[in-house]
Amino acid sequence: MTAIKHALQRDIFTPNDERLLSIVNVCKAGKKKRNCFLCATVTTERPVQVNVVKVKKSDKGDFYKRQTAWALRDLAVVDAKDAVKENPEFDLHFDKVYKWVASSTVEKNTFISCIWKLNQRYLRKKIDFINVSSQLLEESVPSGENQSVAGGDEEAVDEYQELNAREEQDIEIMMEGCEYAISNAEAFAEKLSRELQVLDGANIQSIMASEKQVNILMKLLDEALKEVDQIELKLSSYEEMLQSVKEQMDQISESNHLIHLSNTNNVKLLSEIEFLVNHMDLAKGHIKALQEGDLTSSRGIEACTNAADALLQCMNVALRPGHDMLHAVKQQQQRFSDLREQFARRLASHLNSVFVQQGHDQSSTLAQHSAELTLPNHHPFHRDLLRYAKLMEWLKNTDYGKYEGLTKNYMDYLSRLYEREIKDFFEVAKIKMTGTTREGKKFATLPRKESAVKQETESLHGSSGKLTGSTSSLNKLSVQSSGNRRSQSSSLLDMGNMSASDLDVADRTKFDKIFEQVLSELEPLCLAEQDFISKFFKLQQHQSTSATTTNEVEEMDGVALSRSYTSGVPQTVSSEKDMIRQMMTKIFRCIEPELNNLIALGDKIDSFNSLYMLVKMSHHVWTAQNVDPASFLSTTLGNVLVTVKRNFDKCISNQMKQMDEVKISKKSKVGILPFVAEFEEFAALAESIFKNAERRGDLDKAYIKLIRAVFVSVEKVANESQKTPRDVVMMENFHHIFATLSRLKISCLEAEKKEAKQKYTDHLQSYVIYSLGQPLEKLNHFFEGVEARVAQGIREEEVSYQLAFNKQELRKVIKEYPGKEVKKGLDNLYKKVDKHLCEEENLLQVVWHSMQDEFIRQYKHFEGLIARCYPGSGITMEFTIQDILDYCSSIAQSH
Repeated sequence: MTAIKHALQRDIFTPNDERLLSIVNVCKAGKKKRNCFLCATVTTERPVQVNVVKVKKSDKGDFYKRQTAWALRDLAVVDAKDAVKENPEFDLHFDKVYKWVASSTVEKNTFISCIWKLNQRYLRKKIDFINVSSQLLEESVPSGENQSVAGGDEEAVDEYQELNAREEQDIEIMMEGCEYAISNAEAFAEKLSRELQVLDGANIQSIMASEKQVNILMKLLDEALKEVDQIELKLSSYEEMLQSVKEQMDQISESNHLIHLSNTNNVKLLSEIEFLVNHMDLAKGHIKALQEGDLTSSRGIEACTNAADALLQCMNVALRPGHDMLHAVKQQQQRFSDLREQFARRLASHLNSVFVQQGHDQSSTLAQHSAELTLPNHHPFHRDLLRYAKLMEWLKNTDYGKYEGLTKNYMDYLSRLYEREIKDFFEVAKIKMTGTTREGKKFATLPRKESAVKQETESLHGSSGKLTGSTSSLNKLSVQSSGNRRSQSSSLLDMGNMSASDLDVADRTKFDKIFEQVLSELEPLCLAEQDFISKFFKLQQHQSTSATTTNEVEEMDGVALSRSYTSGVPQTVSSEKDMIRQMMTKIFRCIEPELNNLIALGDKIDSFNSLYMLVKMSHHVWTAQNVDPASFLSTTLGNVLVTVKRNFDKCISNQMKQMDEVKISKKSKVGILPFVAEFEEFAALAESIFKNAERRGDLDKAYIKLIRAVFVSVEKVANESQKTPRDVVMMENFHHIFATLSRLKISCLEAEKKEAKQKYTDHLQSYVIYSLGQPLEKLNHFFEGVEARVAQGIREEEVSYQLAFNKQELRKVIKEYPGKEVKKGLDNLYKKVDKHLCEEENLLQVVWHSMQDEFIRQYKHFEGLIARCYPGSGITMEFTIQDILDYCSSIAQSH
């Protein structure tokens, strides 16, 4: 262990200026035994630092390396586990508890004793030693000594002290002079003792020889003390002289300090005065501009703006502590306040008069717009007012009450001005939609229902003009014979050679253009006013995603429910963005009601107009969203879009309701049902309107609802039909639906198109089989008996031996159906089919060809039975397949 200790001292602790005092070989408790050493060390420099160092043998060689070090002052508890029995385990409590197992109890006790000594010698904080034998701690304190070893020799603690270089060199020199020093240590020690005695004697003789010199030195010291006393007397006199000089200098210094303090105060006072003068002095020109400045000219407005900014800077200057107590400052602040109040009052009065004057000038231009579908341009008004924008900002920052009053006055006056303009504008739009007195002749021959609609529209809107367009054919639904429908349509013809459908298309196109022009005029008007408000009243426009978007119009049971804002003014304004919306809502409060009235009028004129309005309104909402989703225009158009969507849904619902309430004529054949033709009209119109439209999804949903209602209503009418067979009604109408869907190529109705084709095919086949029936009835009954015998087990070639089905009976039945009778029966069948089918769909030849094929199939079936059951009899029908083809062809040509 001593060799290890010396090796650790040399390799690890000496380079770090430390001395190793105690060492113990340990391993961690409860783990695989990997030995290491705990070392107690002290530094060689002052102040002494005591450490506990963990040293571990390197895995790559036989040398040792320093792994962890703890300061002894961080050690709180030393736990020896058992004070009576020998136990190699012990714990050291640093930042956490470290459990160790020593290689022997002796090493453990020695290490703990060393820790106790170091604690007593160097540390103020005492470490708790628990489960440690009291004898072990007492052994380290010799009897008769103080319990503290603080005054003891350091060598009592140190077990080893290394020689320094000079000591090593002296010992080597001495040992070289005595070659036997190593072989005979006693002789060497005796020699060293003799030499030490010789040195002590020489030292004593030297001291005795120097006694005379000591006496001389003492005399010299006495003389020096006398000289010192004399010097002290002179210094005392000098000090008295300097004391008076010091008093005079103190007086001079105090006088200089007062002068310096006075100068400093004067400089500070000058700085404060300059600050007040520079920051609280308003030029006379600015004062004159505020009091008398011309607010009508551009130069006067600029001068007033500069003066107002200067006044605001003077009023907002950050005064230093105490300035507000100065009388002059208070007077200046009062003067500024009076100037501000006077100018704010003068500015507010002038702007109010500007609002009124500009409004009068604007009203004078209304007459020239009254006959045109255009809105007056407010750009000159905005341009003139924007010259006061900086003054409005100044008023907002200095006198918010007057700013708020101006805002209210602007909203009140402009709302009345815009209300007159917008109402006149919408009246012109309504007149153009409904027609003027010059166009009143268009209604001379209208049916009663259209006249009723015209009168209702006029009474609703108070318009003296008359409607120019026909009502939607959806408002004219009544199932009747094709002849009656054609006669009714002919009664709608007017104005030369134009048909009713041509009038509908022309009127709808006219309505679409007028509605688009209305929206196109409103959009720039609202955007220009909103931009002006934000600039003039200094309100920031922030982008927001909370406004209503086109896709946010949700549906529930066919009714649009979602709205992001109400049409009323918000009660509290939480931001400038809300204030802009509030002002726009107040100014343009009549736009939404007028738009809703215009939409209601368009819906009354023709319910198909809701398609045009939905497309146009959706496009304008989308455009407004891209410009500013939080703008008043976006919000208002979004709200109106909800109404348009409801009208569109109502139009679809009315069509479905009228289909459900359809009544059929009992005296005439049905033909193509009116609502089937009207669905074709609706789909063709809708496809032309919704081409590349944003609201295509709404149309697709309407298509699905309508086509399903058409299917149900066709089947209902077919089941109730008395004049026309059910299969004919189904066949003709589903053929018409299939043709319509094939021509329009509506992607969302592909499944319905296939279903319509299937229904048409099925009912065509059913009608052909039912109508053709059994044209060779007796022959049919005969062969049914033959097939029954074969089914009972009789062989086909033996059927001719049956009495009722022999060859003679077969020839007798065949003679009853000569070619002439067959042709006569087919001619009657053709006439019957012609009575059932309508001319519009032109399916007669298709049905006749299918009947011809069915008849030929029956003929071939009979021939097959004759060949199998009566082989070699030579019996044949009295007419051939070619005869059937000729009969059918001649009958078709003759009719």
